Amino acid sequence: MSHSASLADDGNHEFEVPAGVSAGLYNQDLAPSKKEGRTWSTYNIFALWANDVHSLGNYSFAIGLFALGLGAWQILAALMFGALFLFVLLNFSGFMGEKTGVPFPVMSRISFGTRGAQIPALIRGGVAIVWFGIQTYLASMVLDVLLIAMIPSLAPLSQQIVLGLSVLGWISFSILWVVQVIIACYGMESIRKYEAFAGPVILVTFLSLAGWMLYSSGGRLVWSQPGGLTGGAMWAQILGAASLWVAIYGTFVLNFCDFTRGAVSKKAIVGGNFWGIPINMLIFGLVVVILTGGQLSIDGTLIQSPTDIVQKIPNTFLLVVASLALLILTIAVNLMANFVAPSFALANLLPQYLDFRRAAVVSAIIGFVILPWNLYNSPVVIVYFLGGLGAFLGPLFGIVMADYWLIRKQKVDVPALYTEDHRGPYHYVNGINPAAIKALVPSALISLLFAFLPALQVLSQFSWFIAAGLGGLFYYLIAPKGGVYADRDGEAIAVATTH
Repeated sequence: MSHSASLADDGNHEFEVPAGVSAGLYNQDLAPSKKEGRTWSTYNIFALWANDVHSLGNYSFAIGLFALGLGAWQILAALMFGALFLFVLLNFSGFMGEKTGVPFPVMSRISFGTRGAQIPALIRGGVAIVWFGIQTYLASMVLDVLLIAMIPSLAPLSQQIVLGLSVLGWISFSILWVVQVIIACYGMESIRKYEAFAGPVILVTFLSLAGWMLYSSGGRLVWSQPGGLTGGAMWAQILGAASLWVAIYGTFVLNFCDFTRGAVSKKAIVGGNFWGIPINMLIFGLVVVILTGGQLSIDGTLIQSPTDIVQKIPNTFLLVVASLALLILTIAVNLMANFVAPSFALANLLPQYLDFRRAAVVSAIIGFVILPWNLYNSPVVIVYFLGGLGAFLGPLFGIVMADYWLIRKQKVDVPALYTEDHRGPYHYVNGINPAAIKALVPSALISLLFAFLPALQVLSQFSWFIAAGLGGLFYYLIAPKGGVYADRDGEAIAVATTH
């Protein structure tokens, strides 16, 4: 361990490593954020959810509930149950970031150890990199439609295929890829400003789409499909859908501290989550019911996504505006859900060489070269790779929460998270906490069984809750209890959030 300040270079600029801190665990982006000058307000946290809740993937999921036999009020009930669970979970997760000021990979050092923290960080980052590529591909399909609407002569390029993607698709994907990399390269403050701009745009767009549908259908909505579910089967489907709704956010619940480390207060987190989760999800649910019920009343067809509505807009100008709004939305969702996590994960892997900016570029390049459109079109990859990695997310959340809230009771020695000294409280055994690994392995294996074993299919909707509960329970049972834990903030080694 160093006993005096030293200089280090993360590849972009030279910075001072504070006394008592190991250069292999610290850089300007992994350091705690100073309490003074934090910028994530109630509105900024609300804006995160204003973007993410209204993602195209979420609309496809909620619209799909109609096909499963749920009607309008039942879908709203499922979304509200899920929203209440999420509101509680996100507050618990968010408070950790506000108190310590550290990103998720550093937060993981508390329960997994200074070296063991690479495991949760890279699992979370790996899932995000693949989804970054896939979401960029899905957005490029919207851009394809937009470009052809504006420049019809580009249509032939959509027929020429190179490595599984049309030439026009390559152009659209590359444009969106570059835009996202540029925004991310300006750091978390740039992402905060983009989310703040995009949030109102998205809300206005989807409320306008709902208004358009009400006008087109003459105010008539179909509230449920013929032969819908009733009784016990209905309630099982409602609760199952609520659980899946939470599972969709399993990644975000895990690394929410990446954002709340810049929160101005706990009150801002609670306020942002309240307006962004239950209230915003109610609006989301109403839009789903209007778009789906309106189209059903017009021609009896069940839409798959809001893009189906956009493509039917008869006015080219309005189609272009709506398509641009969907692109703004997808970029906002991708930045928050799939860019931040791998950037911090890679920075944590090689902090002496990678800061947030360089790590963002590396993760984006990986997301490009894996040719994500081929992965998206392969059910095996989606089910086994992403499903398999996803099985680890619930247990990781359970372990981190049990350690922080139940074992340590919120007491964290923040400066000690950045030392490789074998006497440090987070060094454990060679930097790895055996208790966390012993809890992770069986709970993840059980979670995998729920994901892939047909006999357990009936419980698969609840697999995230079961896995998170088992991870937390196993860890609580085997982790030492009754210890005396130091509680020191990281102000002495902290950096400004806008550095």
